[in-house]
Amino acid sequence: EGMNCMNKDHGCAHICRETPKGGVACECRPGFELAKNQKDCKLTCNYGNGGCQHTCDDTDTGPVCGCHQKYALHSDGRTCIEKDEAAIESSEYNATSVADVDKRVKRRLLMETCAVNNGGCDRTCKDTATGVRCSCPVGFTLQPDGKTCKDIDECLVNNGGCDHFCRNTVGSFECSCQKGYKLLTDERTCQDIDECSFERTCDHTCINYPGSFECLCHKGYTLYGLTHCGDIDECSISNGSCDYGCLNTMGSYECVCPPGKKLHWNKKDCVEMVKCLPNAKPAPKAQLVCSKTGGIESCFLSCPSNALFVPDSENSYTLSCGVPVQQAKAQQKRNATLPSCADSLAPPIKQKARFKIKDAKCHLRPRSKEKTKDSGKQAVLDNCQVTFVNLKCDSSKKKRRGRKSPSKEVSHITTEFEVEMKSEEVSDTCNIDCVRKRMEQKLQTAIKTLRKSINKQQFYIQFSGTEYEVAQKPAKATEGHEACSTGQVLQDGKCVTCSTGTFYSGEQNQCVPCSPGTYQDTEGQLTCEPCPSNDGQGVAGARNVSECGGKFNLIIKGLGQCSPGHYSSDGFKPCRVCPLGTYQPEPGRTLCFPCGGGLVTKYEGAVSFQDCETKVHCSPGHYYNSTTHRCIRCPVGTYQPEFGQNYCITCPGNTSTDFDGSTNVTHCKNQHCGGELGDYTGYIESPNYPGDYPANVECIWNINPPPKRRILIVVPEIFLPIEDECGDVLVMRKSASPTSITTYETCQTYERPIAFTSRSRKLWIQFKSNEGNSGKGFQVPYVTYDEDYQQLIEDIVRDGRLYASENHQEILKDKKLIKALFDVLAHPQNYFKYTAQESKEMFPRSFIKLLRSKVSRFLRPYK
Repeated sequence: EGMNCMNKDHGCAHICRETPKGGVACECRPGFELAKNQKDCKLTCNYGNGGCQHTCDDTDTGPVCGCHQKYALHSDGRTCIEKDEAAIESSEYNATSVADVDKRVKRRLLMETCAVNNGGCDRTCKDTATGVRCSCPVGFTLQPDGKTCKDIDECLVNNGGCDHFCRNTVGSFECSCQKGYKLLTDERTCQDIDECSFERTCDHTCINYPGSFECLCHKGYTLYGLTHCGDIDECSISNGSCDYGCLNTMGSYECVCPPGKKLHWNKKDCVEMVKCLPNAKPAPKAQLVCSKTGGIESCFLSCPSNALFVPDSENSYTLSCGVPVQQAKAQQKRNATLPSCADSLAPPIKQKARFKIKDAKCHLRPRSKEKTKDSGKQAVLDNCQVTFVNLKCDSSKKKRRGRKSPSKEVSHITTEFEVEMKSEEVSDTCNIDCVRKRMEQKLQTAIKTLRKSINKQQFYIQFSGTEYEVAQKPAKATEGHEACSTGQVLQDGKCVTCSTGTFYSGEQNQCVPCSPGTYQDTEGQLTCEPCPSNDGQGVAGARNVSECGGKFNLIIKGLGQCSPGHYSSDGFKPCRVCPLGTYQPEPGRTLCFPCGGGLVTKYEGAVSFQDCETKVHCSPGHYYNSTTHRCIRCPVGTYQPEFGQNYCITCPGNTSTDFDGSTNVTHCKNQHCGGELGDYTGYIESPNYPGDYPANVECIWNINPPPKRRILIVVPEIFLPIEDECGDVLVMRKSASPTSITTYETCQTYERPIAFTSRSRKLWIQFKSNEGNSGKGFQVPYVTYDEDYQQLIEDIVRDGRLYASENHQEILKDKKLIKALFDVLAHPQNYFKYTAQESKEMFPRSFIKLLRSKVSRFLRPYK
């Protein structure tokens, strides 16, 4: 079982030693010999003369004392006294023989010397004119008998000067700290460990507290495994309370509607497309206007609503204007909340066109004022109402094979136009097909003019009254404020995108709040969207449609909306109560959810599934099936912490549970075998660490160091439950073969750290767990070092002093100190990089003393 002396003494009275074959043996200190039981140690005459004053003989029962001639053994079996003194001691003391006593004292003084039995002193003996004088080392005090030394318990006075805990040791004492604190190098003071300063402590946000820390997750994520954040699958929680479909996204989710329906402003209910919101006006259309001045065609695209600007890269961008009939996913997400009250008659007319501009880069920049003045006499050639435009400008260089790529910039503009057919144009003389042909011709003519204007760089797009050039010649981009891309402004030397509720004004080159009656829910846009009920009411800087004026400004205050347990056709008052057998947990909804399975509710206006009168009451870890009217255990990978629910919540991120019927998110565990394997330093950790590892998992790691390097491993602490007869095991050996050389194997918890060198050049590491108990597991760092240092490293890790004191144990658990230690072991020249001062501030004196003697002997042998 890989017995070693690191974790226990195996019953040895004095010293525990590991044998070459992997077992342990007991040894005794000098002057003692091993007893028959191979554990206890017997005193011999070699140690302090066996405690005898004169002669000492070793026998089977131990040392036996004897005395020189004229001396007899005292009753204590050790001391020798003169024979006549013995006779006097036996008779009553006679007051007349005072002179004899004087003689005796003198003789005794002559006899008592440090040469014999250390003068009877426990520790230090010194011969003086008046006889021997005993003294004690630091940490001991001389007893009244003048010979014996007794250890001083320093902890009795002022807790030994320790902040937290004081432990008395023979001749000294040791301070230690509560969990979550570390001992400073003065070896007295305790300081809170700032866990948040370590790498990898929390996935998202870390908050340090005295003695502990806490991890928090961003919105839309939840905590698992104590420090990790996983995306919440909102769709598993009552379908995200969506009316129809639910789509989970990282950190959020979206409700989706079937064809022919669109999302209500509450982003959850689906309403008929044709239904308009109260007093809503149709969104104004985009206009493509081309005119001719002095023989030069110029075209403007004005974009009053549904504009979206996306900078793709430094030299390309996409912008769209209007709402396409076949809504793309991204468009739908953004624009489907707006009412579109016009019924379209037939499929729209679509045209795509591609243009080239030479010597120009794709930057959407405001048009300079001088150019705008020379309007002169303009002959309007075309004026085309466009339902939807999508324009992509790209001047990123593409490498051409075979041909030398031209040095001049070429920008490509791709446009897509959609024009709606108007019912009012259909007449007796011109039917639908005729109107379609006319419109197609009109659009084609407009595109031809557009091509001419683009060639002469006379094409502009208008947002919020500002005209923007689609692309411009490089010389123009030298002005100061051109540093940031469009939609961004310079703040403290950094480019910052205009936030929601504002738009980028090219004229002022700054972010401007949306005026009342408009809103903007996307960052970095060039205009704000008109509100559905455009009466100019509402707040300035509205960030979404719900902050618009009129009826909508009630939403933000929560007034006017139907309360939970109620509904109405538009989610606003007047509202109706949810009928029996249905419930509604949220405000502002257009429907109530049925209990299902013919269940009724206790009363009208129910607000949760728990109000449905189910046949049984389900406990946590179960959900109610309305079809079979039974409680069903939550399947593996889901959990339910509450009573009486009709769903189970999917585990966050890529986690799963060990078994079905889980009641808590803490049962969700990451199954992935973690760590980072590097050539010089790395670490391995049990899955889900520092949360409990999952059941029935197997992890394999292989450490293959670069040539001429060997592996040192530190196990700071390891938590494997011992209850299930070694069901969970961590093993490190040369290869996957069970007979290969094993370096380390354990199936239990050790809170004391241990460091060891690998017995083979490469390491195959395996961790296996069964379905029994689980634990926190381990995070084990390793370092590879130059094999020339083999002796030094062995010397350090085999030195019992490395583990003897609690302070030293804490070093092997301290992530920052281990990093410093490994930094030096991987690249010894870094030893001199850590200045003496710095290492003093990092490591306790005793630790530096232990290492310095060894390292200096190695690195500076001639000094």
